[in-house]
Amino acid sequence: MKGDYQELVDEISALLGAPATLENRDFELIAFGAHDGGDGLDAPDLDPVRTRSILTRRSTAQVRAWFESFGITRATRPVRIPPTPEEGVHRGRVCLPVRHRGFALGYVWLLDDEPGPTEAQLTAAMEVAARIGALLADEAQAGADLTREFRAALTAERGWQRDMTVAALRTALGPRADGLHAVVCVAPWRSPGVGSGPGSGSGFGPGSRTAADPDDVPALRTVPGATALCAVPWGTAGQSLAVLVRLRSADALTPALTVASRLVESAGQGAAAGVAGARRGLDELGAAWGEATAAARAALAEPRFAPLARWSDIGPYRLLTALPPDAAHDAVARELLSPAHRELARTAEVFLDRAGQAGRAAAELGIHRQTLYYRLSRVEQLTKLDLDEGEDRLLLHMILKASRL
Repeated sequence: MKGDYQELVDEISALLGAPATLENRDFELIAFGAHDGGDGLDAPDLDPVRTRSILTRRSTAQVRAWFESFGITRATRPVRIPPTPEEGVHRGRVCLPVRHRGFALGYVWLLDDEPGPTEAQLTAAMEVAARIGALLADEAQAGADLTREFRAALTAERGWQRDMTVAALRTALGPRADGLHAVVCVAPWRSPGVGSGPGSGSGFGPGSRTAADPDDVPALRTVPGATALCAVPWGTAGQSLAVLVRLRSADALTPALTVASRLVESAGQGAAAGVAGARRGLDELGAAWGEATAAARAALAEPRFAPLARWSDIGPYRLLTALPPDAAHDAVARELLSPAHRELARTAEVFLDRAGQAGRAAAELGIHRQTLYYRLSRVEQLTKLDLDEGEDRLLLHMILKASRL
């Protein structure tokens, strides 16, 4: 598929006699055309925005907002953008919007040098851009019918049942099944309308839905970079959204983090997302889903992780999220965790977070050290634990953290 994009970009470069680059609607580089006219990466007049786009394969949010201010998300014809050195754009641009069925799916960019392309050349290039749009839509839509297969692979019992569902998903995905992926979990998922049409500020494009049916998640093409997605039960009520995101490198989770960030924003207040580690193929899909849900739970429970957490960053929560749901109801801390002793529980957790350093804990709580000692003695009375003993401290610390999951 990448080769198809490259050929089309090279065709536009040949038509216009200028190097062209293709980015998706999130300004992530898909392909760029070679050109022998002195516009290589070492060209002295190549501006930093274009250089960064090619070298890092993406643009910053500031650059994206600046270019979008020229109306490129709604444009149906080429848009000329003047040079603006203060924005890092030292040379003007021509943007060819890549659209399909009325929706922007990406952009072809070229430097706007004098005398510039003729109207006839631009019209021919727009025809190629339309073919790119159809290709982008086809690629995304290729996985749009994988909802049931993906959900079955995530929710099946371990053993032969899961093996069968993963095999079915692998067959449906074809060659893409063997690529690099990351799994994303967004929870709670309220089936919002993701996107409302061209130029939507927070949406992903066409196919948006708003019904509460668990199968009624956004059409795949509304989530750039997604390979498959589905709704999955979340706890005793509600649902989460699972997304399988393709990666270019095992060391770069950026595509998955971008998808997760946009979906959290769409899910609204109170939602969080977790991103699993990279995997090649689908053999560890169940483990990846476990990592993604654990990271999402950590982001919901711990403000410092919210609203988006990576499995690799959640530290002890990697173990805490694996505990049974009733682990936090250990009898030793039942009274401490009652509403009447909320401040004592917080005091104990801060003290344990600070490795038992009374001065640091008292400063963070804004209390006198003697007040801290009094509260800790009350904690010991309520729990019958000795906070001078490492194992007792570990037990209480785990219970306090798990109670918020």
